[in-house]
Amino acid sequence: MTLPIPSEKLAQTLKEQATLHARQGTFTSELLRNPGKFGLGQVPVALKPDATTTSVCGYCSTGCRLKIHLKDREAINLTPSVDYPVNLGMACPKGWEALAVLDSDERGTTPLLNGKTTDWNSALDSFCENFKGIQDKHGKDSVAFISTGQITVEDFFLLGSFAKFGMGIRHGDGNTRQCMATSVVAYKQSFGFDAPPYTYADFEESDTLVFIGANPAIAHPIMWQRVMRNRRDPHIVVIDPRCTETAQVATQHVPLTPKSDLALLYGLAHIIVRDGRVNEDYLDKTEGFEDFARFLDDYPPEKVAPICGQSIAELEALAHRVSEPGKRVSWWWTMGVNQSYEGVRTAQAIINLCLMTGNIGKPGTGANSITGQCNAMGSRLFSNTTNLLGGHDFGNPDHRAKVAGLLGIREDRIQEAPGYAYDQIIEAIDKGEIKGLWIIATNPNHSWIDQKNFARIREKLDFLVVQDIYVTTETSQMADLYLPAAGWGEKDGILINSERRLGIIRQVKKAPGQALTDYRIIQALADRWGGCEFIKKWPTPAEALTTIKALSKGQPCDISGIRDHNHLEQVGGIQWPAPETESPSLLEHPTERRLFEDGKFYTANQKAKFVFDHPSPLAEPTCEDYPLILLTGRGTSSQWHTQTRTGKSKILRKLYPQECYLEINPEDAAQLKIEDRQQVTISSRRGEIKAQAYYAPTVQKGQVFLPMHYKEINRLTHASFDPHSRQPNYKYCAVNVAK
Repeated sequence: MTLPIPSEKLAQTLKEQATLHARQGTFTSELLRNPGKFGLGQVPVALKPDATTTSVCGYCSTGCRLKIHLKDREAINLTPSVDYPVNLGMACPKGWEALAVLDSDERGTTPLLNGKTTDWNSALDSFCENFKGIQDKHGKDSVAFISTGQITVEDFFLLGSFAKFGMGIRHGDGNTRQCMATSVVAYKQSFGFDAPPYTYADFEESDTLVFIGANPAIAHPIMWQRVMRNRRDPHIVVIDPRCTETAQVATQHVPLTPKSDLALLYGLAHIIVRDGRVNEDYLDKTEGFEDFARFLDDYPPEKVAPICGQSIAELEALAHRVSEPGKRVSWWWTMGVNQSYEGVRTAQAIINLCLMTGNIGKPGTGANSITGQCNAMGSRLFSNTTNLLGGHDFGNPDHRAKVAGLLGIREDRIQEAPGYAYDQIIEAIDKGEIKGLWIIATNPNHSWIDQKNFARIREKLDFLVVQDIYVTTETSQMADLYLPAAGWGEKDGILINSERRLGIIRQVKKAPGQALTDYRIIQALADRWGGCEFIKKWPTPAEALTTIKALSKGQPCDISGIRDHNHLEQVGGIQWPAPETESPSLLEHPTERRLFEDGKFYTANQKAKFVFDHPSPLAEPTCEDYPLILLTGRGTSSQWHTQTRTGKSKILRKLYPQECYLEINPEDAAQLKIEDRQQVTISSRRGEIKAQAYYAPTVQKGQVFLPMHYKEINRLTHASFDPHSRQPNYKYCAVNVAK
């Protein structure tokens, strides 16, 4: 067994590497003159010509491992890995087509400046000259960046280090703000750290599983397969306004009124307290329960039932179901909870139910947020957006000193408070505060709420840089400078999945044309920018991991016991925490890592907190002109986000409707004289779109549903935000539908 490198030896090694690179001359010149020296444009020679390697899928947060089949060191096919503890030999349609979408003729192959082909030297000059010019004229805070959940941990680390401590950018955020910010804040406030407590084995070990605002049969199909492996004859409850694919095969569907989930959860908690079904022993591990119990006096079932569209008897039965003594109850949520103007308190209402019934820290239990993107967890911990690197706090002087020491920079280069969140960056552009924007691997001109507003605000920017693998995305098309990036399968690095498991992706294909990995692009930009000598300590993602491990040390997300990329591949990934003090046997043969088994949390007194507030008024209620409630969500398991990648697969395109469609209740359709498959117009206060109507009794009367993947959807959505997480409310707005 190889032991971790002692810290003094590591420091010496890093020093030697820095000296070596200084002697090699200008990094950018070497990079552009001799790309083969840096592993660009070729696959690793360490791979045998005709063999296999493995790589974690780069779509959703499940983190399935795929076996990549090679010929002449190039990937030609893939199959699911049967021995990986995540997917156990399974893959969804997106995973099977992960390689195919890389060969699209829509890939970016060269930098573009004002729509015209340019070379990398000119592109680097343009980036630096324009952003420096903006900062000289308007101040350091006049440039911002927006990143993603789709690049690797090492990419995040380098991006944050360069943007924050090299360029001096204060305002940077990721598009994980659109999917996971609610859960981050909820966990931090309740547990003391952003700590999803579960492991996928809990799907198979629960007696009762409650899915709220989640449709895993479509959104996370491999997780749903894990549920189907449960041999405890589980009771499966789905709380969702729509009778989703998951609800249709569940034991029980609770079709609540949209945005009444917070009242529903408080009503359940009221009944549990009233009937003495609280786990008194577990309350010793918490604080604030007495105040919460008094708060619940305002939520008796006779008041809550009409709010959420359920009967009193149904509420009573559900409350008893989720508080059965001796039964394992797990709660699972995704975007139906997160994407809300009061999502944080809703997530904490779920957490409160788990705390008061003792359903946390044990097999088959937990208040469990399912992440959206493949590396949203990596973004949350290592992107340097709202957290300082490694889940540290910008406002903590000890944290700033630690990070500065490990990065080798002056402490005063680290800001003392988080910058703007995504929506605040957009607002600051509108106000003229931010004049330059760098977008990495995300497509806000499609995905951002109230889309027309984003397009209008973009015109107020002096300079927009978009770094993406495809030149044809809605956002790439509006860039002043486009930088072509390598995609999944064309680079190495780490992704962290929903259960906190670090997995490896491998380079198994050549990036097309002059496209570079995000890591290499950031390195070249840092070198051309100047004053970023500390960046040269990490010439490869492998070297970056060494510092990332050191940054995590002593944190709840400590991964200092992980040796290197090969270690992760050999043992089948490792869930954090994995400190260097961990038993060697556990690091070599990792078991499922469930948090809070000892009943100790990450707060100062090690107790979990009950956090609660009364529900807020609807952000945009229906009215005579806009009488219908619009719901949005995933359409099929073959679609992903803005279809930037899935739209490039001929096979995947055959598995979902090519044109936008609207699910409408047949009774509403009859009243509006709309026929099945008829073209209709859907309008909100912000705009209108056209779609094909589809009769769907799975949608309640007074509600309609649109899949999020089509570019026109966000012309309708209402830009309201959770005050705690700044997450957009994609799931509810008022619309009208007409022939």
